[in-house]
Amino acid sequence: MCLALSGCADDSSANSPGKHEEALKGDTVKIMVGGLDKVIYLPAVLTQQLGYFKDEGVNVRLLSEPAGVQATTSLVAGDVQGVVGFYDHTLDLQAKGKQVESVVQLAQTPGEVEVVSKEAAGEISSPKDFKGKKLGVTGLGSSTDFLTKYLAVKNGVQVGDVTPVAVGAGQTFISALQQGSIDGGMTTDPTVAQVVAKDLGKVLVDMRTPEGSKAALGGLYPSSSLYMNTGWVDGHKETAQKLANALVKTLKWMSEHSPEEIAAKMPEDYAKGGKELYVRSIESTLPMFTKDGVMPADGPKTVHEVLRSFNPAIKNASLDLEKTYTTEFVKRAG
Repeated sequence: MCLALSGCADDSSANSPGKHEEALKGDTVKIMVGGLDKVIYLPAVLTQQLGYFKDEGVNVRLLSEPAGVQATTSLVAGDVQGVVGFYDHTLDLQAKGKQVESVVQLAQTPGEVEVVSKEAAGEISSPKDFKGKKLGVTGLGSSTDFLTKYLAVKNGVQVGDVTPVAVGAGQTFISALQQGSIDGGMTTDPTVAQVVAKDLGKVLVDMRTPEGSKAALGGLYPSSSLYMNTGWVDGHKETAQKLANALVKTLKWMSEHSPEEIAAKMPEDYAKGGKELYVRSIESTLPMFTKDGVMPADGPKTVHEVLRSFNPAIKNASLDLEKTYTTEFVKRAG
């Protein structure tokens, strides 16, 4: 397969036969990303852009699936070897009898923002006002759906009193907000920056920073990660180490460079709202990322508490949180 940055399973072809032959020599790993152009998943694309996967001798093909729940389905079915998505899916899957683990923890907070439309802003001043409202999520059963349910329950609103609407992200989210088919919703940058810049809505709950995550969720909420089937990781430790090496190198690079420098390395078409807005999106979201890929010590416990508050399957399951992540590879990555 080509060494390609690909969207929606379309390959960006290698430029020459020589490159193609070189790509065929290494391991090929298909990784599904819950939206390639989302800033919360930026390290995956940036690693490809910086050439770090290639430097490690691993051939990675990135695919895009805007809703994380569909990406998880692809992983369980064996269509892809890894997912760059939210860590909370590993707990959800363990409750369903599937062993999946975070191999590299890219982020320590959700990076998600609950916005309300300009029209509904007078009626919704906090999650306490969610009752009877239609709230946008990327997909039903997605992490945005999980977090919306938690914000409702934490603020005294029953899960059944909120109507989640699957609207994806980016333009589909913005259109739903404009048309009034949702009163608000959970999304990420660069969509948040576009909503605010176009004066279509305002920020209600901001979980991009550690402080925002602690205020909304009671602690750090590890989110964006590279997660994989535990059985696959155990059988491909050398490849897992190469992936960890490349991603940790990117996280370190990000911590040492400005939002402008990061934006300059990304594909130009990711800056849909204009370059200046894209740089601002990166700047707003940067605090969510780890610098070393290591799981925050209390992170899994916070995620567990959030999920069990509204999910009976997780509340009644006996979960082994230590099996939902590994630090074996990131601790070896330099």
